[in-house]
Amino acid sequence: MSQEIVMTLAIIKEAFSRWIDSVAQLAASLLDRVRSQATIRLVEIEKGEFLLEPNKGAVVKKITPDRIRFFDGQIDQNNASISSVALAGNHVELVLQSDRFLFRPLELPNRATEFMAGIVRSQIDRLTPWTAGDAAYGWSKPLEGDSETMVVTVAATAVSLIRPYVQAIANIGANSIAIFTGPPEGRSDESLIKIWEQRDLSTKDIARIRQMLVRVLAGAGIAATISLGASAITSMSLSAQQDQLARQISGARSAAATSTAPGEQALERRKYDSPSAVLILESLSKILPDQTHVTELQMEGNKLRLTGVTRDAPALIALIEQSGRFTRASFFAPTTRSSSNNGDRFHIEATMKPLGSSS
Repeated sequence: MSQEIVMTLAIIKEAFSRWIDSVAQLAASLLDRVRSQATIRLVEIEKGEFLLEPNKGAVVKKITPDRIRFFDGQIDQNNASISSVALAGNHVELVLQSDRFLFRPLELPNRATEFMAGIVRSQIDRLTPWTAGDAAYGWSKPLEGDSETMVVTVAATAVSLIRPYVQAIANIGANSIAIFTGPPEGRSDESLIKIWEQRDLSTKDIARIRQMLVRVLAGAGIAATISLGASAITSMSLSAQQDQLARQISGARSAAATSTAPGEQALERRKYDSPSAVLILESLSKILPDQTHVTELQMEGNKLRLTGVTRDAPALIALIEQSGRFTRASFFAPTTRSSSNNGDRFHIEATMKPLGSSS
């Protein structure tokens, strides 16, 4: 196998693996959104000390609200058992004290609501000492200013400050994490501001979904191969049956042609051997002179008898013979002078040639 083929196969394999991973992550994310889970809220009451409160959602195992302490980016060992039972597999809301954040008002047009995320992100450098990539930030609900403007409160802090809390809760096994803060001092009229959200599913879920996707695709490929093979076999069988049927029809036609009844053959032969009255009349109208009038015409078998009046009866014999349609033309009765003196009354007999004869 050439090196180009090997490289192409490797590229295809890598692309397929990435596609499977992305689909697995998307499926896991959708599964997480519809999955029934409890929401546990950790409210900071002192520096590093949080009050654990079951908030809403699925029933949490009987947990009495208790305090959990964070120390050096980890949950205190004395609270590990409580936190593992309460947080594992649930959605955790971490509410940090407002003095950890920097609050700045931002005045915007009323129409900026739909583009709030992009606008706030672009203003972080101006409003805070951090860049947008180094800051964890959020904004409050808009408050009406005048008729054309609104005011939002932007809350921001360094990502490095909240990351230890996020990592500690993730290590316990929480399904998703959101970080909030309350309004600044003296602003109790505002609701909580969301600063951060992370929906990290366990790698086991993603691996299981990935494995299932690979099996489904493999099964679909095998089924498609079997279907194509069955279709090809069926097509070949139908083609063979069609050829056989065509041969049978051809044989039946040949047999029908060779087994025609003698009576039918005789009728067919008589059709071509017998002279046609229409053709005979057409031939006579072409060869007889204008001064010739036929008063009687008889056809018996291949015999034709003409009776009429003409100015030159002997000349009719030559005309009839030369037409190629008749032979043995002769008078079968004497030619007499017509009583009206318009010509001679003739009686001519001739033999008619068959329809298929050309001479």
